[in-house]
Amino acid sequence: MPDSVELDDLDRRILNALQADAARTNAELAELVHVSPPTCLRRVKQLVDRGVIERQVAILAPDKVGAGLTAIVEITLDVQAAERMTEFEKLVAAETAVLQCYRVTPGPDFVLIVQVPDMPAYHALAHRLFATHANVRNVKAYFSTFRSKFDTRIAL
Repeated sequence: MPDSVELDDLDRRILNALQADAARTNAELAELVHVSPPTCLRRVKQLVDRGVIERQVAILAPDKVGAGLTAIVEITLDVQAAERMTEFEKLVAAETAVLQCYRVTPGPDFVLIVQVPDMPAYHALAHRLFATHANVRNVKAYFSTFRSKFDTRIAL
């Protein structure tokens, strides 16, 4: 796991503001965190350069873009050797419907967060990724019926 980065109060104010709305202009952000625009711009660049800010994205409403089915999928592999785990991670990394992939312990080897249009699309994905992959021993899927909370912010 990479070492954490030292963050001062200004870094935290900037990061909290960006996590709430990264579409603000630099001038708006600077005013919000009480620094000059050049200072703000320099600090944001430093946060990007240090890897604290990985990327800035738009968060879409899945149901508005035709991807309304969320599945949380547990995967257990037959062989858990490091190269086999990496092989499976590469397989799911290439699949756009897999939004997140976590190695976990104890229990299954992986937990995936999958977003697809509907159940037929999930079945096609399951066939592509799991049924045809010889090292997948067990698949257990949970389908979301209601999302009561979704956030991308990390508490600082």
